Amino acid sequence: MGLISGIFMGVIFGIGLMAGWQHMMKYRSRKRIAKAVDIKLLSSLNREDLRKICGDNFPEWISFPVYEQVKWLNKHLSKLWPFVAEAATLVIRESVEPLLEQYRPPGITSLKFSKLSLGNVAPKIEGIRVQSLKEGQITMDIDFRWGGDPSIILGVEAALVASIPIQLKDLQVFTVVRVIFQLAEEIPCISAVVVALLSEPKPRIDYTLKAVGGSLTAIPGLSDMIDDTVNSIVTDMLQWPHRIVVPLGGIPVDTSELELKPQGNLTVTVVKGNDLKNMEMIGKSDPYAVVHIRPLFKVKTKVIDNNLNPVWNQTFELIAEDKETQSLTVEVFDQDIGQDKKLGIAKLPLIDIEPDKLKEIELRLLPSLDTLKVKDKRDRGSVTLKVFYHEFNKEEQLTALEEEKRILEARNKLKEAGVIGSTMDALDGAASLVGSGVGLVGTGIAGGVGLVGSGVGAGVGMVGTGLGAVGSGLSKAGRFMGRTITGHHGKRSGSDSSTPVNSEQENGGVKPLSG
Repeated sequence: MGLISGIFMGVIFGIGLMAGWQHMMKYRSRKRIAKAVDIKLLSSLNREDLRKICGDNFPEWISFPVYEQVKWLNKHLSKLWPFVAEAATLVIRESVEPLLEQYRPPGITSLKFSKLSLGNVAPKIEGIRVQSLKEGQITMDIDFRWGGDPSIILGVEAALVASIPIQLKDLQVFTVVRVIFQLAEEIPCISAVVVALLSEPKPRIDYTLKAVGGSLTAIPGLSDMIDDTVNSIVTDMLQWPHRIVVPLGGIPVDTSELELKPQGNLTVTVVKGNDLKNMEMIGKSDPYAVVHIRPLFKVKTKVIDNNLNPVWNQTFELIAEDKETQSLTVEVFDQDIGQDKKLGIAKLPLIDIEPDKLKEIELRLLPSLDTLKVKDKRDRGSVTLKVFYHEFNKEEQLTALEEEKRILEARNKLKEAGVIGSTMDALDGAASLVGSGVGLVGTGIAGGVGLVGSGVGAGVGMVGTGLGAVGSGLSKAGRFMGRTITGHHGKRSGSDSSTPVNSEQENGGVKPLSG
């Protein structure tokens, strides 16, 4: 009897234990599901939503990481780097060397790679975020850091100076790279890639220059020239909204939607300078102003001799590709023998300009836009501008894009013909692409139709071959997009690295429109 009762109690106890275990598992499963739902809801909330829920009890230690960690990618990149570096070296040489030639400053006749190797240290990707997902596109921002051991030697040549090898040492790159993948239905499923550097945070490229078997002083201002060339290439070609579009896989694809297009026309009247800094030992400065949105399209006022309160009252037109991120830069120089001296610089974000409304503004001049480099705290005066922004419609946008390409082609032809040394040189004597007057784009007003490349004006000249332009010039050719053709011989500035040298306006050229 005791045996039977023991067996019975054991079965009952086992059944109860199994039932309890099953109940506990179901309870834990329900709790896990409920917790997962709560976590999912919390993950969809942003900081402001949590502040509304928590009120004053919001914990400051809660963080919202923008970038996802990709340690696995860095591990694979370090293993693949020898192969990636070899391929990247070829791409850099093919893509960057033409830019070095295009943005080569005056005074330097040749600037190219003598040696290029990316070394053995792979870059590090701190994180990746998906900025936006559009139909047919994936946009990602990559936090990129590289403190490598590359071997980069530039061959620099100047007039009357033998070639000087310049080594870039201690190279460090800190930037956020924006990559846009254009998707396709065929393998490799990506038809094109867009690459650019975000303007915020500002790309940082640090390096030191060393002359191999020579001295940096052999070419006055060489170090500043190279610094300005690197900065111009990064700002004008690689920094968002500017971008590089690379078709992939041999798939025929229309990349026109990925390319940067003109967005609007900015009419700038440089009215006057106020209480400018005097840089002369005897007399006063001879100031002129330079304005640009893109460094490749700088325009220049006339020089006012011996005056610290110059009145220029000259109007230029500039093209904006992205009003949200681009700025108008104004530099004031003192024309001098040898090298022109910078009196100051100022910047006006285009986003601060209300469309289709004339605005007069006074900008304080600074020694440098980089506040870390500002040592001289003394007042440098100001410049007064009138600005008017007009946003293009579709037709005006296409017209501006074609004309901008035509102007660049004309400058390249002038360079090939030996009229200018590079596309960044001033066009003295033969022809000048001058920024002046209200152009055809945006307003439809012009002093004549300027066909850059054929050159129709008060004298027939072939801009691109230089025939008929030398001596007689095209003093009243049509104006377009802030560049005009003129045959006036302007005073050339010295070869200071910061001196603008690609567009020029003097008294004998096209008369600027009044503001």
